[in-house]
Amino acid sequence: MAPLLLVGEIIVDFTTARPGVECKLRLGGIVHAARGLWASGIDYAVAAVCPRYVVDQAKRYLSAHGCLEFVWLGEVTGSPGVMVIGDDQGYEDLLRGEKAVTILDVGNSLAAYHEVLIFPGSFDLAQVRSAFSDDARFSFDIAYDTADPSVLKVFSGNVKGIAISTSSPLFMRVGSETVDAMLPLIEDLGAEVFLLKENRGGSRLFNLSKGSVDAIPAQLSVTVNSVGVGDVYTAVMVGLSRAGWGDAAWRGASAATAYSQTTYPDDFRRDVERSLKLSVDELRNLGGTILPWHARPLFPIYLAAPDFSYTDKPEVDRAVDALKYHNFNVRRPIEENGELPLGSPDAVLRQTFAKDLGILGECEVVFAVPLDRDPGTLVEMGFAMARQQPVITFDPRRENNNTMVAGGSARYSDNLDQCLNGIFDAVSKLWMAKS
Repeated sequence: MAPLLLVGEIIVDFTTARPGVECKLRLGGIVHAARGLWASGIDYAVAAVCPRYVVDQAKRYLSAHGCLEFVWLGEVTGSPGVMVIGDDQGYEDLLRGEKAVTILDVGNSLAAYHEVLIFPGSFDLAQVRSAFSDDARFSFDIAYDTADPSVLKVFSGNVKGIAISTSSPLFMRVGSETVDAMLPLIEDLGAEVFLLKENRGGSRLFNLSKGSVDAIPAQLSVTVNSVGVGDVYTAVMVGLSRAGWGDAAWRGASAATAYSQTTYPDDFRRDVERSLKLSVDELRNLGGTILPWHARPLFPIYLAAPDFSYTDKPEVDRAVDALKYHNFNVRRPIEENGELPLGSPDAVLRQTFAKDLGILGECEVVFAVPLDRDPGTLVEMGFAMARQQPVITFDPRRENNNTMVAGGSARYSDNLDQCLNGIFDAVSKLWMAKS
């Protein structure tokens, strides 16, 4: 079988040290996708856009990980091509504003490739298209550098598949309210399939030629690595697409799960090889979490926390930011009903108490952050537990690890990642019960 050609930027990923995560420096960008193909036993080659100083190292690394040919397609100048990775949502492309790309003359070196997966970046797609034959077939993974789908029109009629993440600017601009707004744009390009990757909520594969939708659940576990996970998903899916898009997507999702659980390539390949021994039907029977992006705001989440303006609450703010990032509707009673000054009259206290309970009653789930054993937060948690509302307790300072709190919570942890998994699990069950 002819190799799949990966086209895109190679970036140096630098993960900063933080509790539970070691400082790490490794090749990123399309190298993430390359690792996925290597681990899955799929032949591939690379046409890379990167700074000159990266070329030799990238060639050696990729050659050792299954790459059949390396073509230096474009040179990056003005920027070191380094991505600083802070947390689940924090990425900083150093000197991005100074970055420039020059597409190099590669002659006919790409003309023989007929299956191509492009990760658009800071390079001219029209120039890239001219390097391929007229019958080449292209798939795309659209992330942060493509906010306008019109740049793909030069590939119309030669597009196989398009994948996009809910974190991409294009999705936020066009599809954040309804996915139906995106489908005509994809169909106009002549694509066979459209993959919408919805992070911890799974993914949906729209087979445009058949008019079908396949929901593929996420396997939620401890997230060791969140960078390049979606790239692995897309690469493996496209690499196996000749066997059928549906089965290929399940394989891609399984490989992506393995990639999220380690940053060591050999461990990753071992886990992928194990999953490849399972049939697709066995993968389907594993179950998982399905929660579409657009369904999440329908299930309001009550924030139980000392959310006061005068308290030091970085953990609360971080949790709220993470929930909003995933499109959850977070109800903050202090914002809605006001923050009472100390010494407020009893009548005002009772009125606000009733209003807060009113919001609690309108919510489906409670996300609690009981910092300093805040009594108000603990009372709110007790009310919710008595009402059989799922309570996810994020206890970052481990101040509340007792029977009533831990035992009464649907998920209790000092780890925000685990608590986010708990929210997805709880809301997914509610959504599926109402679907």
